[in-house]
Amino acid sequence: MKILTTEQIRRWDSFTISNEPISSIQLMERASEALASWISENCKNHKKIAVFCGTGNNGGDGLAIARILYMKGFDVDIFVKNFRGKYSDEASVNLKRLRDLSGISVREFKEADQYNFDNKTIIVDALFGTGLSRPLEGIYKELVEVLNEENCIKISVDIPSGLPADTIFEENSVIFKADYTLSFQSWKKSFLHPETGQYAGKVIILDIGLHTDYIDSEAAENFTVDEKLIDCIFKPRQEFSHKGTYGKVTIAGGSYGKIGAVVLATKSSLKTGAGLTFTLAPECGYEILQISCPEAMFIESGTRFIDHFKSEDNTVYGIGPGLGTEGETEKGLLDFLKDYHDPLVLDADALNIISKDHKNLKLIPERSVITPHPKEFERLFGSTENSFERLKLAREKAAEFNIFIVLKDHHTQIISPEGNVFYNITGNAGLAKGGSGDILTGILTSLLAQGYSEENACILGVWLHGRAADLAAEKYSKEAMLPTDVIHTFGKVFEELNRRAGFKL
Repeated sequence: MKILTTEQIRRWDSFTISNEPISSIQLMERASEALASWISENCKNHKKIAVFCGTGNNGGDGLAIARILYMKGFDVDIFVKNFRGKYSDEASVNLKRLRDLSGISVREFKEADQYNFDNKTIIVDALFGTGLSRPLEGIYKELVEVLNEENCIKISVDIPSGLPADTIFEENSVIFKADYTLSFQSWKKSFLHPETGQYAGKVIILDIGLHTDYIDSEAAENFTVDEKLIDCIFKPRQEFSHKGTYGKVTIAGGSYGKIGAVVLATKSSLKTGAGLTFTLAPECGYEILQISCPEAMFIESGTRFIDHFKSEDNTVYGIGPGLGTEGETEKGLLDFLKDYHDPLVLDADALNIISKDHKNLKLIPERSVITPHPKEFERLFGSTENSFERLKLAREKAAEFNIFIVLKDHHTQIISPEGNVFYNITGNAGLAKGGSGDILTGILTSLLAQGYSEENACILGVWLHGRAADLAAEKYSKEAMLPTDVIHTFGKVFEELNRRAGFKL
């Protein structure tokens, strides 16, 4: 799904109005119906609604939502800045429509201090939409500070008030903190970054029927990874195939006390379909790996890591899990990279070794995949003020070195050398455990070996990793789930993918 800027979304609305055709007030009614339907279906235990409306079209949505929810049987109160303020044309229409309903009270913002927000109240934020270009100030800032202190369900219309759609405001800005954000048609970029996404809560994207011709033709550089994209990428396993069809993987890593990392990477490579998987690790890992992963073949790396790295034909390397950064290992890895030119996957200690000297970045083979978490990224490329700036730098570096950067975060970003960014929206906080990244290394290496392009391997691999984690969290909880639990749910994810592809299981 394309992520559009505020200006692009505004043009999409206008395009729909011109080409459907539909009037602006009718489009607002359609959006408000979708919003009110979601609230009525998902908030059946909360019959008291307090809707805070601004004077623009976001406020117009709020006024329409209040009317529709009242008609559905909710107890609705509306709060506005003042009764006789200047409203947008669409908001004015919806304000007039409320005059025929005697059961809805309209109050001013200053009365919020005295309002009884009990635990059955839902606060609906319809103060400002995507058009806000500066931080909240004055009475709006004071109001949001009051509302943020209330302990009840909070829902934002389209975007939390005070939150920019495309960028980040200064650190101390006041922003409405929503439990749910009901947004229209596509994700906003700010929902997907940690500094700003924390204000959106759970994001629900509502289809309000904006004209598809516009989105089909509009250019974009930012995307969310959705099921439609995944279904286009995924290749079901063919009946008339053999182990050679699905490639050869070599997972290189492990050191004394860190053999578990290379075990996890090896297991995830095996469980995501690689035809043959080899594990290159020190002698101390031999028995552990042969017992824990009998389907993989063991290659002893010797005292100097990559003594046996002889650029095997037709293999894809995944290097780094538990590797260590000792001098002999460092020299072995860098010597190998000087002579190796095919795409591979680099993670963890492989990246830490490379980061010791920025000249080493030029050794990364073109079209390779690197998978840094934010600290590893900083060591490789330098510090940035926030995740928006980090992403900007990642795009520059992906283009400079012709590599794919899988920037691990709550919404992991896949950055291509061409400048496209794919935000993953599967996964959860249960992945915030040691070993989760090692699993991802195994997945990506396996998919590359199976013939997926570098971009598609990254997109499918990160999505699969997150989807398996979501299933693991449902079964074990985010707190108790382990990386091995994630591996064990890969099969369920592949069942889903094959089912959608039309294969009977």
